[in-house]
Formats: sequence, structure tokens, C-alpha cells
Amino acid sequence: MTKTFEKMYEYIDSVCNKIEDTKLRKMFRKCYLNTLETTVKYDAEGNVFIITGDIEAMWLRDSSVQVSHYVRLAGEDADAKELVKSLLKRQFSYILTDPYANAFNESANGRGHVNDETMKLDIVWERKYEIDSLVYPLWLLNRYYANCGDSSVFDELFFKTYKIILDTLITEQDYKNSEYYFRRKADGGIDTLDNNGKGPDYAYTGMVRSAFRPSDDRCIYPFLVPANMFIIATLNELSANLKKADIEDKYAHISSKLCKEIENGIEKYATIDTEEFGRIYAYEVDGLGNTLLMDDANVPSLLSLPYLGYCSKDDELYLNTRKFVLSKANPYYFEGTAACGVGSPHTPKDYIWHIALVIEALTSADEADTQRILKLLTTTDAGTGFMHEGFDCNNPDNFTRSWFAWANTLFAIFIIDKVI
Repeated sequence: MTKTFEKMYEYIDSVCNKIEDTKLRKMFRKCYLNTLETTVKYDAEGNVFIITGDIEAMWLRDSSVQVSHYVRLAGEDADAKELVKSLLKRQFSYILTDPYANAFNESANGRGHVNDETMKLDIVWERKYEIDSLVYPLWLLNRYYANCGDSSVFDELFFKTYKIILDTLITEQDYKNSEYYFRRKADGGIDTLDNNGKGPDYAYTGMVRSAFRPSDDRCIYPFLVPANMFIIATLNELSANLKKADIEDKYAHISSKLCKEIENGIEKYATIDTEEFGRIYAYEVDGLGNTLLMDDANVPSLLSLPYLGYCSKDDELYLNTRKFVLSKANPYYFEGTAACGVGSPHTPKDYIWHIALVIEALTSADEADTQRILKLLTTTDAGTGFMHEGFDCNNPDNFTRSWFAWANTLFAIFIIDKVI
């Protein structure tokens, strides 16, 4: 089945014609096409499977973001439209198969983390329960409808998936009755849950438990605040889109109730007074009085809240939190001779993430930030023309993941939205 993406290539040329710098022009083209050229696979029927890059599995989170620049062309390029639509169909089918899995195989071939102690199917690559894995396909669906107005995606498959997502999130508000458990024999403990795989103790907050972060590292405390904010922003947008499409929202009352309970939980348990920054959001809480003040480069993050649609760039509580995140008070903010920015416990100390740099720029209203971060992105690629996962803030030639499509996509979006 031939796919030409004619309008997409015309669009890429039009953007490149606006970029004077030769290196930047080459980087934009390479990064924009990275998902399409290296991670997309079609079967004989035209169904799409998208790997994350240097790992052969498909992550629900990564695949959603990997096509988020293509979805903008869904109203013009028929191949881009079908790519996203086919991806959504596969994502929904995966969620219906196992709403607690974060990454899947193309077929039921049994590949992946086969020794994990959990209820794992052969179609599942990894079964780490993460809020964002459930929410990102809905986020992508919202982007798809906004760009092409195709309401056919709100079909029976969607509503079945929507119900499973809501049911799972509601179960995980008070997860003592949840059947989910996960254990992995690994050094460091970032890949396994305590309490016989059930996770840490908690008190009910109204928020939803996430066993793991978007980094795939386990949560220290179960209520991951930016992930809960992602639920609110995405479900509210979905409700608005269903109304705009004049389609009955079968679960509107359930979604609305869930969002209100999460919001109340954030207000009561996840807003913290600090002497230096004023009132800010915590990263994780447990409802028992324990809070974790930090931020991680992976999205959803506290830094990314305007990007996710949870709040505006000039929201006072967000700005206070942003000052904290972009300071040494955040244990994963690193400063070096080559760059400064947010990293992650998922990668070595002093490693800054390109994803976090792009998010820092996309959520800033200051043009100086755009120019500063543009320079950082173009001087920390280690001569590859691509973005990476993390890089050494003192020596960008040391980096993790040379093939990481999520970061490349965000770089392309940054150039389009903030530079040209």
C-alpha cells in the first residue's frame, strides 16, 4: 500500500524555506520526518504500528506524541489523516486488551519483559500501569478532531475504550480493591512496586493512583500530580469536542464527577506553601501528609502544565511552580558548562533532557527563552542532527538514546510554533 504524504512533504519544504540557518534547516527536516521514516510500519491491510525508536515495542504515550506534528496536517494530507486514525484504532484495541499495560507488541508474540510478576499477555511488551498511557490516546484524539473535524472517530470502539479508561481511573482512586500488581527483580528498585507488588500506602484523596511515571520509573508516592492534571485537561477537552460534534457523551456525568474529585484532591493535598517560591504544586503525594517536591523531564510534568492545557502560562500558581522547577531546589535541575535544564532520575545525574528544554520554551511567554533554548538545542545534538533522551550538561557528546522519536517530534513542533 503506497503512502506518499504529498502535502506533508510540501509543508516541510515550505517551513525549510523560512529557515536561513543551514544546520537548523537540516535538523528540522530530519527531526520532522524521524517518526515517519524510522518508526512507522504498515501491515498488508494498511494498519499502522509505531515503535518508540530504539525499542521495538509501541508505547501508548510515545506513539501519541510521535505523530502530534503530523496530526496538524490531518485536514490536508489524506495519508497523515489515515496514519493518525489507524494509530488511534490500534491504541484503543490495546487498551481494551489490557488498560494497565504501557507498551505493546505488534502481535501476540510474547516479546518484552517476560519475567515480570504481573498478569501479562503475549501482546504486552511491558505492563507498568501509568495514568499517561491511558490519557495520551484521548489527547491525540482531541488533536485529531480539532484539526480535521472528523467525528467518525467517536465510534463504538472509542466509547468502549472511553468507558474502560474511566472505569480504570475510578478504580485507581481507591486502589485497595485493584487487581493490579507488578514486581520486577531489578537493582535500584525503580522498576518494581513494594508491598508485594501493590505499591505504597495511601489515604483517599480523590486523585488517581499512578504506579509508574511517564519515565517508566515507579512513583515514590502514588498520586502523581501532573498526571492527574492531565486527566482533567484531556477529559474536559474531550467533553467539549463531543458536544461540538453533536454526539451524545454517554459518560459525561462520570467524567465530570471524576474531574471534580481530582481537582479537589489537588487543591487539598498537592498545593504546598514554600518560603522561597510561595504556593506551588507538589510532584507526588500520598494523602498521608507525605509530599515529593521535584519535577521530571518526562511529560506530563509540572513544567508542562500549559502545554497539556491544564492552565495558562501566566497562572500564578504555575509560575511559582515553574520558578521552583527551574531552580536548584528541584533535585533534577542541572547546570553545567554547556547547558542548564531539567533531567530525570531515569538517566544519570547532570543529564538534561531535550524534551524538557522544548517544553520549557513552549510554556514560556518570553522570546528570550525561545532564542536561548534554540541555541541549546542546536549545540547539544552531538553533531547528529537529532535530539536525544538525556545529555551531559558539561559534555553533550555524552548522551542516552541516539534514536528517540518523541524528542525529535517536539523539536520540530518547537521550530514551527516558536521559531519560524
